[in-house]
Amino acid sequence: MTRSSLAKQSGVSPSSLYYQPKQPFKDWALKTRIEETLHDYPSYGHKRLALHLGLGKNRIKRVMKLFGLKPYRRRAKKPWKESGKEKLIYPNLLLNYFPDAPGKIWASDFTPLRFKNRFIYLATVIDLFNREIVGFNLMASHGTSLIIGALLLALNLRAPPEILHSDQGSEYASKTYTALISMFGIQISMSRKGSPWENGYQESFYSQFKVDLGDPNRFDDLGELIYNVYQMINAYNKDRIHTILKMSPHQYLNRYLAMHKVF
Repeated sequence: MTRSSLAKQSGVSPSSLYYQPKQPFKDWALKTRIEETLHDYPSYGHKRLALHLGLGKNRIKRVMKLFGLKPYRRRAKKPWKESGKEKLIYPNLLLNYFPDAPGKIWASDFTPLRFKNRFIYLATVIDLFNREIVGFNLMASHGTSLIIGALLLALNLRAPPEILHSDQGSEYASKTYTALISMFGIQISMSRKGSPWENGYQESFYSQFKVDLGDPNRFDDLGELIYNVYQMINAYNKDRIHTILKMSPHQYLNRYLAMHKVF
């Protein structure tokens, strides 16, 4: 098969098969430096980060936008209370590992959607290589069942990753959830306490997702809302252009697979 026909079959341009871009590695390295700085100085914006790191403010601002990194802002409490039980805490492995291939590193989180004076919770699992949502779950509560449902869907469709990242929420630190991850031979990674930017991949997805979804109350019933969430995640994976990738997650994955078939 020629390179042109392979590119056409994979839905990518022929020129994209000739090289492996190095910029993602540089951006990831800078992202890690920014996260380390924010850990010590949570209120730093891109201008002070630039001064601290000795780099241009536009470069800092671009990388922060790419990875959803934001300085800490004091917020109102979440509409739920976290458990007071002692939690198991794990190190942030993403400070040392780069997602250089599909299926290596996943990240998980959940977010509330306010609908008809109550909350519906959406949990997602994202592959950090191509930003694809590989698993998700919707429930009326935010317990361990919510995040386990999203993870099991992902594991039903894909091989287990090497690393699964999350924040230190009580759901993710629960014995049931951590035991399930360990059973699949997955390494557990967690953002450091008070460092929400260390799971900015999910935060960035939710931010854009909620803009595209619009006001959930515009839907007549819960079934219609759930249907639209499913449709939007499918469109995000297959069609929506991602800022970092310059194409949809599926197109980016197809380009990667096509390149590795050639070489």
